[in-house]
Amino acid sequence: MKKLFLLKLGDTLPELAKRRGDFEDWFIAALGRNADYLEVFDPRSGAEFPTLDRVAGLLLTGSHDMVTAHLAWSERTAVWTRYAVQAGIPTLGVCYGHQLLAYAFGGEVGNNPNGTQEGTTTIRLTPEGRLDALLSAPGQEEFQAQVSHTQSVLRLPPGAVRLAFDHWDANQAFRIGERAWGVQFHPEMDADIARAYLQAERAGLLAQGQDPARLLEAIRETPHAAEILRRFAQIVLG
Repeated sequence: MKKLFLLKLGDTLPELAKRRGDFEDWFIAALGRNADYLEVFDPRSGAEFPTLDRVAGLLLTGSHDMVTAHLAWSERTAVWTRYAVQAGIPTLGVCYGHQLLAYAFGGEVGNNPNGTQEGTTTIRLTPEGRLDALLSAPGQEEFQAQVSHTQSVLRLPPGAVRLAFDHWDANQAFRIGERAWGVQFHPEMDADIARAYLQAERAGLLAQGQDPARLLEAIRETPHAAEILRRFAQIVLG
């Protein structure tokens, strides 16, 4: 049976993992699917990537590493992901995964000139985003989502379609072809997780001239963003 492969590209904060589980646990819960349809693969282990005939879909998680560090496991993942997308396998990259997908197809990734983004933001859909099979909802032009990142996709890959943006990041979502998406925001995070990350980044945010207390107060639950993962599972598994 083909499966939706969840590529685990990092680990969460140790104290958060103790009470909420790790990245893969958040995604599995948010996808709303029987775990029999899912398989977690960690490319950092050095293991061989699964053969594409076993892969129904591909989901790339976030990471505390940086794409611009060009770590060996990350470079291998970029190459394999490009093959998977070119083979027509439905793919979704989230945060680091979003950036790695862009990098794999010739986009530019680097530090966001606005600094680190934490908390809840309002994602605005482009005209193309309002028609997109993954991001769109009837009559909806914007929605709220959790964010936690320092680097961004500064330039989209050639031919990519920009789907969403916010006040901080011009490329909050994009699509390559018809079946590969990147989202900078975190559909797998709830308000509790967003608060934990904001608290962990408090000193850095203050050093950048941001107001962590105001950002913390503005954190909300983000049900529309969470629905994107269930929609992706539907695209992959039917």
